[in-house]
Amino acid sequence: MTNNESQTLDAHPNHPEVDQSDRVLPRNLRQTGDPGIEMLVSTRVRKSPFFDKSFNEEGAWRCTVYNRVYHPRGLVEPEDGGAMKEYEALTESVTLWDVAVERQIRVKGPDAEALTDYLITRDATSIETMKGKYVILCNEDGGILNDPVLLRVAEDEFWFSISDSTLMQWIQGVNVGMDFDVEVDEIDVAPMQIQGPLSEDVMVEVVGEEVSEIPYYGLMDTQINGCDVLVSQTGFSGEKGFEVYVKDASENAERVWDPVMEEVKAHGGRQIAPGHHRRIAAGILSWGQDMDHETSPFQVNLGYQVPDDKEGDYIGKEELERQKELIENGEYPFNLKLVGLKIAGEPIRDYAPDFWIISDPETGKECGYMTSPWWNPELETNIGLGFVPAEKLEAETDALLNDEIYEHDLDLEFEVHLPEEYAEGDGEPAFATVAEVPFKESVNPSAREQAKLNARKESEE
Repeated sequence: MTNNESQTLDAHPNHPEVDQSDRVLPRNLRQTGDPGIEMLVSTRVRKSPFFDKSFNEEGAWRCTVYNRVYHPRGLVEPEDGGAMKEYEALTESVTLWDVAVERQIRVKGPDAEALTDYLITRDATSIETMKGKYVILCNEDGGILNDPVLLRVAEDEFWFSISDSTLMQWIQGVNVGMDFDVEVDEIDVAPMQIQGPLSEDVMVEVVGEEVSEIPYYGLMDTQINGCDVLVSQTGFSGEKGFEVYVKDASENAERVWDPVMEEVKAHGGRQIAPGHHRRIAAGILSWGQDMDHETSPFQVNLGYQVPDDKEGDYIGKEELERQKELIENGEYPFNLKLVGLKIAGEPIRDYAPDFWIISDPETGKECGYMTSPWWNPELETNIGLGFVPAEKLEAETDALLNDEIYEHDLDLEFEVHLPEEYAEGDGEPAFATVAEVPFKESVNPSAREQAKLNARKESEE
């Protein structure tokens, strides 16, 4: 059965049978594949300060648009191993990523802490100077607007290192009604990531031994090639890694890039595209794929971002606390829930051009969709994240449909309608089983992952 044949005759191809009534704007689930179109390069989309290095020197051969900035998404050509060759570099040596698309939004002034605390669900007042934290910002309906890394670079200054959604105008708009004494601007700072097992070795050569003392989510001011930079021990890979935030990037970006790239290559590494294959294994979400402004943190593995003990008010607090109470009482308030899936079929070695349809093998009915699939060589199977009916999960487990659900492999199967190149046999859908998330532990586990690991150790003693 092909993807087109899997759609019922009475369903519009843009809107298969999948219940998207949780959403005001449904996702387009039409299975169009990759039409092989060409990216138009124009002044409507920004070129980052690393653009020339990534595309003209290091040979990035394709890109996407992220935060209205061109973003390299392929350095190794398919005939040379493609994305999986990049995965090998990330997990075995060291890699450099151009992530200047993570635009830096600065909130600075006497009320910077107060406004930041009102914007995020977690407690901004507990973030020490020169420390960072992974956070989310929600709207009044509890939808996730962005999931930045938040950096506190001074007592009165925060940087939001944003994911793929416009945030500056949101913060400015919020402040119109609140009148906090702050300035909100996008600043001339461009980050790069150094990720992989040898990332610390590279950073020691570039900035010195003191980089080894930076804790996870810690920050350090230093210089590279005479240019001011901020270094953090963070990343988007699940591997050991650092980010270098180049200040005055319009002038200094390439002066910082060159010695870092030279050291990466000296350690057997290379530039790669951001490691979506590895972040999927680590259970790290990508805004726009796995979640958006119509997604509650309780629909994905971000329920821990809604604390029980935050006294201060924040945008979305009333609705998120209502959702949390319902879930704790066994009344999940949504139709769909994001889960991890291990998927049969041929190895998926590149980005999915569509949200591939998930169906119920018992009824054949379309019931969900994949957001982030990829092949994992360690597990020797395709893995991915996808939305499935909450009622199917509830029938299979006594676990609450909060973050607890990600700690379980469930004896629950679905079918994924893969494109012909990945499908088994005569294009039949591939079986998929609900799996524990993360699929592969991170070098620096999140607080939720660490709690789970500690619980396992206690049970084994």
